[in-house]
Amino acid sequence: MAEKLPPEVQQQIVKLQQLQAQLNQVVTEKALLQQELRDISRALDILKDIPEDGEVYRSSGHLLIRISKSDAEKELNERKELIELRLKTLDKQESLIRQQISELQSKINQAVAGLYRKQ
Repeated sequence: MAEKLPPEVQQQIVKLQQLQAQLNQVVTEKALLQQELRDISRALDILKDIPEDGEVYRSSGHLLIRISKSDAEKELNERKELIELRLKTLDKQESLIRQQISELQSKINQAVAGLYRKQ
């Protein structure tokens, strides 16, 4: 059947596969960032219970480095904002890719249906 498909339809199928791969990549990145966001939220909750002069350490490679509670909160909040912004971008990207996939699937289905009607 693939040999009988017009080159235009074959190109659309290749494009569809590329879009699906892109979508998988975006969904995977979103899942990783969402997990990191949950971890940051938990860390911020834990920091709330630590007194201002309490000891806080940050992991840096194989070392733990002592930092102030306020610096830890600042770093975590900055990272949280960055992740939230990236997630909004990925949401838009995912929506656009899903729309493109839907349109392309529709075109391919119409083309294939047209081929069967001609036979």
